[in-house]
Amino acid sequence: MSHPQPHVPAHGHTPSHGHAHAHHQHPVEDDAGQAEVLDLDAEVLAEHLAAITDWLPLDADPRHVVDLGAGTGAGTFALLSRFPEARVTAVDASPGHLLRLREKAHALGLADRIATVQADLDEADWPELGRPDLVWASASMHHLADPDRALRRVRELLAPDGVFALVELAGFPSFLPPDAPAERPGLEERCRRATDHVHAEHVPHRGADWGPLLTAAGFTVTGERTVTVHIDATEHPSVGRYALATLRRIRSAAAEALDPADLAALDRLTDADGPDSVALREDLAVRTERQVWAARP
Repeated sequence: MSHPQPHVPAHGHTPSHGHAHAHHQHPVEDDAGQAEVLDLDAEVLAEHLAAITDWLPLDADPRHVVDLGAGTGAGTFALLSRFPEARVTAVDASPGHLLRLREKAHALGLADRIATVQADLDEADWPELGRPDLVWASASMHHLADPDRALRRVRELLAPDGVFALVELAGFPSFLPPDAPAERPGLEERCRRATDHVHAEHVPHRGADWGPLLTAAGFTVTGERTVTVHIDATEHPSVGRYALATLRRIRSAAAEALDPADLAALDRLTDADGPDSVALREDLAVRTERQVWAARP
């Protein structure tokens, strides 16, 4: 079996970003919990991710792909599956996420098709990444302090006939019915409003229209689509665990802004061993959207 390739630190910079469900580290997030959400996101939304890779408007299958903000590898492994002749360079600032990615690659026998590079995409100088045919960035661009500069770097990086695929989130997914939980109906919506306030301060580009930003950076947008996700708990065995892990992340972000009664109800939902654990509910559904842009330099 092949061995994972070593990651390459970028000029020794301390990581400040990593791919996440928001795929980069947020001040209220920790690496391990973030990695759990990333892994569950990849597992539950695998079919939707495959549909995005199938949709990409490419003239030919790419041979070299760069995954910017790769996290624990959701996009990397989807791209390797979609393009069996391709090699992927997975870039992330989190050494823990890259280690997890390499462990997965080794277990799947794909390590010889993956290189990992530790780098902070907010740094002015990026490490050498070659001339990829496809650059993929899923839920990573909106975390950058200067996404305009990063987009220009992507344009410079791409092969002349290459494609840049930019995938962005509509925010945290929803799971509960609107009238749940019984003692605090509408709790999840209030949590989302609280996290929106936090994200408006820390990640102001979340939810941006990236079409004009791509054009301003020298790209021509060649495709755009919205992927709507609705997966009932009965359709996938991991929806409950995904809801539990995600609501725990939401609690971390929203705690200071929530009413005490809402926070108490949220604590009951996120107590994995409690009788009210969200993971035990049968009325869950994953509801979210992905916005996708494809562009050429």
